[in-house]
Amino acid sequence: MSRFLSKFLLSFAAAACIVSPAMADEKVTKAMSALKQELAAQGKPRLEGDQLFFGSSKINGDFTIVDKITAKHGGTATLFVKEGNNYIRRSTNVMKAGQRAVGTPLDPSGPAKAAIDSGKPFYGPVDILGKIYQTGYEPIVNESGATIGIYYVGYSLE
Repeated sequence: MSRFLSKFLLSFAAAACIVSPAMADEKVTKAMSALKQELAAQGKPRLEGDQLFFGSSKINGDFTIVDKITAKHGGTATLFVKEGNNYIRRSTNVMKAGQRAVGTPLDPSGPAKAAIDSGKPFYGPVDILGKIYQTGYEPIVNESGATIGIYYVGYSLE
C-alpha cells in the first residue's frame, strides 16, 4: 500500500476514532492504567519551569517508569511536558534513528493534540514519527486543573 494511501486511511480512522478509554483496545487501557498508577504512587504532578515532577521525582530524562511499563505490558510509553502550545517528549522509549525521541513534539496537527487541548483523552491509531501505532493519550493535570503534560502508551501496528 502506498504511503499516501496509508496516511489517508489513518486520517479517516482517526477522524472516526473512539476517544473513550472505556471502548479502547484492552492492552492500551491496561498499560495506561499501569502508567498512571506508577506515577500516582510518586505523588501529585507539577511543573517547575519545563521540568515535570510527580511528588519529588523529576521525570524529565528519567526513563525508569516508561521502561517498567514497557517491560511489563509491551509497546511504548511516553510522558510529554506542555511547553507553550506544544507537548514535548521528556521521558520516552519511542525511538527515532535508534535513540530515544526525547525532545520531539507531539504532532501539532494530530487528533491526539486536539483531544488533549480540549481536556479529553484520545484512543486510536496515530502516526508517530512515521510509524502507525494503536495509542492512548490522557492529559496530566495539576492540582489547579491545568493540563501540564500527557500520558501516552502505544503499540506498533506495523
